[in-house]
Amino acid sequence: MNKPIRRVSIFCLVLILALMVRTNWVQGVQAESWATDKNNKRQLYDRYAHPRGNIIASGQPVTKSDFVNGLRFKYQRSWVDGPMWAPVTGYATQFQSVGLEALEDGILSGSDDRLFFRNTLDMLTGEPKRGGDVVTTINAKVQKAAWDAMGNKKGAVVAIDPKTGAILAMVSTPSFDPGSFAGFDGASTKAWNDLNADPNKPLDNRALKRTYPPGSTFKLVTATAAFENGMFQGIDDPTTTPEPYVLPGTTTQLKNESPQEQCENATVKSGMDQSCNTVFAKIGADLGKEKMRAQAEKFGFNSTIDTPVRSEKSVFPDSASLDGTAQDSIGQHDTRATPLQMAMVSAAICNNGSLMQPYLVDQERSASLTTISKHTEKQFSQAMSPSTAQKMQDLMVSVVENGTGKNARIPGLQVGGKTGTAQHGEDNAGLPFAWFTSWAKGADGQSVAVAVVVEDGSQNRDGISGGRLAAPIAKAVMQAALGK
Repeated sequence: MNKPIRRVSIFCLVLILALMVRTNWVQGVQAESWATDKNNKRQLYDRYAHPRGNIIASGQPVTKSDFVNGLRFKYQRSWVDGPMWAPVTGYATQFQSVGLEALEDGILSGSDDRLFFRNTLDMLTGEPKRGGDVVTTINAKVQKAAWDAMGNKKGAVVAIDPKTGAILAMVSTPSFDPGSFAGFDGASTKAWNDLNADPNKPLDNRALKRTYPPGSTFKLVTATAAFENGMFQGIDDPTTTPEPYVLPGTTTQLKNESPQEQCENATVKSGMDQSCNTVFAKIGADLGKEKMRAQAEKFGFNSTIDTPVRSEKSVFPDSASLDGTAQDSIGQHDTRATPLQMAMVSAAICNNGSLMQPYLVDQERSASLTTISKHTEKQFSQAMSPSTAQKMQDLMVSVVENGTGKNARIPGLQVGGKTGTAQHGEDNAGLPFAWFTSWAKGADGQSVAVAVVVEDGSQNRDGISGGRLAAPIAKAVMQAALGK
């Protein structure tokens, strides 16, 4: 071989080696970054090239994959009663993916490694690729009851099985139909833009992603802290509450909601029945922020709650002055809670002090209905002793029977609850939020815990109260859950 030919051969060999190195670098090292690049549309095309698995509630799918046979997109996601189910399912569209549709995408799209054997078998037998299903804990009857009861009100509802932590209902209003922007045309783009521009924020999941001042519903946490720290032995013990009560270190008098209330030196029970701000603000201040925060955290405050959809952290502050702690202890000032969190408070009280980890997904399964994973129930915390839980149950039953929660009474069921009317905004100028958190028990041992918040700007300020607006909604949900 003469020198020119040898040089050309070596040069060609170098080119081949360079091509091999580059190919392996792209396929091995850079594959993930190329695959996830926002400008790479192939994954988007592949996502809609085959049917997506469904999200299931009470044995029935609440999602669908419609065959549209487009040039690049063969299937399009749609929802059954989309606005009612959107807070549960989330959505997976060309614009964004959130909720279960995003977190369970591997199962739903069929790309999860645990579906490898099933996918390989389908490929060998010529079967089209199919996504798996996600089975939720949602009870469709309870979800529908919560949705109907909320009507055109703005707010959220969460219902939990206290014994297991299973989320039975999760409603957020106003809501939206994810199907309205699931397509690939101008109408979908307009719907997406309109929803994002809506001042009512329908895309927000108020049940998990928004925190509110919990108002008087937080008095349940304060009363629990008082019993757990030995401040009182029974619900009929008197408190040492002056009238008026001046916030520590200030000259500000804390007011109660109604001039008819008899809160001076009220018993714990009477103070809870009447929802006396003065009683529980003083209890919180006397206990101090450390003990109050420790009790709040046993209920889940200041913790990340994954359902698996992550809930916004509920907050009990760690850096308040004594007057701030007094206000924090009645659910005002810097205390914030999601509806999920306040449902957890009632669930722990109902379940004799044991707080179970809330969960939304019961199982994942393949398209052939083979179970891929099943949820294992686990305790989040022992929020209080069983003896304290019994006292708290007695307090909540009294609120429904004798106090501000009478609108939640259900014949044939034992019902406990707590109302709340939370001030907010600068100088409390905003319309109050109406709260109700509760539990109900049937003779058969079944139980349910519910939290409702209504942020309804259509109401006159004087007409807003947890007992009037939120308690009837909780009642409807509890009736649906326990068959009454």
